[in-house]
Amino acid sequence: MTHAGYIVFAHGSSVESANDAVRSVARDLAKAGGYEHVVAAFLEGGRPDLSSAAGDLAARGISHVVVIPYFLTLGLHLQRDLPKLVGEARRDHPGLEIEVTPPLDGHPAMVAALLDRARGSMDQCRTTEHASAGLPPVSVKPEGRSGPVRTSDSVCKPS
Repeated sequence: MTHAGYIVFAHGSSVESANDAVRSVARDLAKAGGYEHVVAAFLEGGRPDLSSAAGDLAARGISHVVVIPYFLTLGLHLQRDLPKLVGEARRDHPGLEIEVTPPLDGHPAMVAALLDRARGSMDQCRTTEHASAGLPPVSVKPEGRSGPVRTSDSVCKPS
């Protein structure tokens, strides 16, 4: 076996469009990083699970897997569940080297993402004001966003 593979590991949801969003992030990671072998895996509520995703990569000739938790903080799932699942994947796929990166918390890009959302909410407020003035609606999509824009008038009203 050769090469490295990557697993974007997320919680998973009973809402399949949420799982599809994670799969989309995995595809975006592959494209942006020039990585040939990137898959999504889920703790619960989505498929494949971690061991199945590791098996898929091993079947492609991957010998080293990097699990990237798509979680904000090092909470219960990453402290308790992920180590157990990695152990199971190692037992299921002997010879497959598996490493796990830290969660997203603390990464400098997180502040940039929050700033983008904060600025985007102000743009949305201006769009809402624009529409309430009887002008045609303006579509606002934060830079880099690939999914649908979710809006709420409440973000524009003072509390």
